[in-house]
Amino acid sequence: MRRIFRYLLLRPILWLVARFDSAPVRDRIFDALTSLKDTISTEPGKKGFIIPLDTVTTRFIIFSDQHKGVRNGADDFAQAEPNYLAALSHYDQEGYHYISLGDAEELWENTLAQVRKFNVSSFEAEGRFANRHAFTKIFGNHDLDWEIDPLAAMALKEIYGENVVALEGVILEGTIEGKSLRIFCTHGHQGDAQSDGNLFSKFFVSKIWAPLQAYLRINPNTPAYNVTLKTVHNLLMYEWSSQQNNLLLITGHTHQPVFESLTYFERVQRSKNSSSPEFQNIKPVYFNTGCCCYQDGDITGIELADGDIRLVKWSSKNGMPTREILERSRLSDLVE
Repeated sequence: MRRIFRYLLLRPILWLVARFDSAPVRDRIFDALTSLKDTISTEPGKKGFIIPLDTVTTRFIIFSDQHKGVRNGADDFAQAEPNYLAALSHYDQEGYHYISLGDAEELWENTLAQVRKFNVSSFEAEGRFANRHAFTKIFGNHDLDWEIDPLAAMALKEIYGENVVALEGVILEGTIEGKSLRIFCTHGHQGDAQSDGNLFSKFFVSKIWAPLQAYLRINPNTPAYNVTLKTVHNLLMYEWSSQQNNLLLITGHTHQPVFESLTYFERVQRSKNSSSPEFQNIKPVYFNTGCCCYQDGDITGIELADGDIRLVKWSSKNGMPTREILERSRLSDLVE
């Protein structure tokens, strides 16, 4: 039956994707990010909060894009869960505040009840942060249910045992060496035509459009799956953040780690061509967590601790989850 529907609907759906695709549009993304940032700053609580940032004493770990599924062939998180659980255990013991930066649950393809059934250990690990009021949950485009479902607050209370609110973003705010520092954290789908419209369009994408594509096994045209869109999206995130004042931007969404506005490939190229004009003027203002669903089971994230910002990877070494620092910078250097 699936094959019949796919044959009948493939062309119309591909036409609709081309007509109303998620290709990044600069003005739309810029307006959406600016609006969210300003709303958090002027109306805390409406879409997000301002969290005090003490670069000496407070510690944050930021992971995104777990895409927790139902242990079927499409569940990339199943392979990564051991590293994820080990990482959360480490950060909980070290007193970190955990910011889950969106797409934690794969709700385009599954119901929340299904995801809860197959991810008890992960929800319990996250709940330990919630129990000590050190857990911030941001929604992304694949878990828009946390925004549009009127029963979301009740479901979150059942899962974590605490009053957890799903937000669109947060701003970490403090001073370092007498200078103001703000770190804007959001999933990064803002301005996406398929995922960031009014409530009706979000409901349509979450409940009808995305499940239909998943059932027909037609990959959505999003930055996580499309190399060209991924590059354009990261470029636009950088362009927007480079125009802000005393602000760093941390997102997820693309599944591609970015540190100080450069991907790993770009950093290698810069080390080989350090005098190249295209690398000399880059501002270190944009960061991307990567994801927690790489096919080899690795996960990546961003740490803010001890006056540093660090890109870290957790991977299996000789059968043991192991933390590795991929990149590190002093926050004071970035402020300067």
